[in-house]
Amino acid sequence: MSNLFRDRSPYSWSFRVGRGRRVLDLPLVGWLTVIWILLWGTPSWANLVNGIIVAVCLCLAFPLPAVDIGLRLRPVGILRLGAYLLYDMFSSSVEVTRQIFAKGPYHAAVVAVPLRVRSDLMLTATAVAVSNVPGGSVIEVRRATATLFLHVLDAANPGEIEGARERVWRMEELVARALGTAEDIADAARPVPEGEPPS
Repeated sequence: MSNLFRDRSPYSWSFRVGRGRRVLDLPLVGWLTVIWILLWGTPSWANLVNGIIVAVCLCLAFPLPAVDIGLRLRPVGILRLGAYLLYDMFSSSVEVTRQIFAKGPYHAAVVAVPLRVRSDLMLTATAVAVSNVPGGSVIEVRRATATLFLHVLDAANPGEIEGARERVWRMEELVARALGTAEDIADAARPVPEGEPPS
């Protein structure tokens, strides 16, 4: 296999057709099949089979360049990420509800959290996962420095700020172990950045 396809996604096949190569990207075939079924409006075995045939023909007739977005589906990691998200959503909801009914003003702040994994996919997935948890709104993502800017409700307590950073780093590691490449997992296992995060 040439260097062009050596780092290709594991969900794709490449093969020779005449003097050129064709790449059959399974996620793209699946997505085109879903669109085909939606266009016909009736889910049936015939539409499914015809959709797969049309999708394969389109991929072979109009090949896209080889691109690996760095997605690896790891079932055990996905289960762990899902369980942690459910736990975090529940515990954060309880904490936000307690703060709503408690007396006294809360001092909110924006906290910069530098990430260890720098790929676009992991940065986006981590930001989405953190934003799904109550009380953990991501208000900005700085791609150049792989930094999330997080809105923290109770920032008067320094422990809350550090706890928010720890939760983001934990989420980053779980996302990498669920969806990342081996390099992403190795980056997420590195020690967390020390010192003042970049502004």
